[in-house]
Amino acid sequence: MPTAIVACGALGPSIRDIAARRDWPVEIHLLPALLHNHPRQITPRVERLARNLQTRGHTVILAYADCGTYGALDEVCERLGIERLRGQHCYDVFAGAEQIETLFADEPGTYLLTDFLVQSFRRTVVHELGLDRYPELWDDYFCNYRRVVWLAQRRSAEFEAEARRVAEMFALPLVVLEVGTLSLERELEVLLGATTNTMNLSNLVSEVGQRA
Repeated sequence: MPTAIVACGALGPSIRDIAARRDWPVEIHLLPALLHNHPRQITPRVERLARNLQTRGHTVILAYADCGTYGALDEVCERLGIERLRGQHCYDVFAGAEQIETLFADEPGTYLLTDFLVQSFRRTVVHELGLDRYPELWDDYFCNYRRVVWLAQRRSAEFEAEARRVAEMFALPLVVLEVGTLSLERELEVLLGATTNTMNLSNLVSEVGQRA
C-alpha cells in the first residue's frame, strides 16, 4: 500500500530532500503555503486531499502542525485515522516547541523566519498584506517587534543576505539560529514508523482472519 505525505508547501523542499536522502518510498502532495494567510481554508483542503488519496488506496500522513486551525486539523486526523506533526506551527517543527517558547520568553517581540519565509517574504508577506501598495501600513502590522530571528534550515551566504534584507525592512537586528531539518526528519520518521506498524497489524489481522 503506497504512503502519501500531505504537506504544507512551506515544508516541501525540506521534506523532498529528506525523503530523497533517506530513500523513503513515499509520494509527496503539497498544498499551497499561502493557505497560512487563510488558516480556515487549511482544514477542508487537507481533508479533501487526504480522503481522495485514501480512496485511491494510499496510507496518508500529514506534514502539518496545527498551523492556526485551533484543533480543526486534529479533528480531521481523528476522522480519517491519520497522524500529523507535533507542534503549533512550523517553527515548533524545525526548532522544537521548547526553544520557541524560550525565544518568546526572552523577547516577546520576536518575528520568526524560516528558509521559506526568507525566500518568499516579499510575496507571502509584503504583497499579501498589501504593503507594496500601502507601505504606510507597515507600522500598524509590525511596530511591536523588537528583533528578527531566522531559524535557518540551510544556512548559506545567499540566504543570510536575504534574511538581513528582511530584517532591514523592520529596521531590527537579525539573530540567526541554525536549526537544520533534523527535528522535522525525526517527526516524519515517527509518523512513517507508526504507519508501517499499522499496516503490519492490519496485515496480521487479515492473515489471522483468513486462517480462521
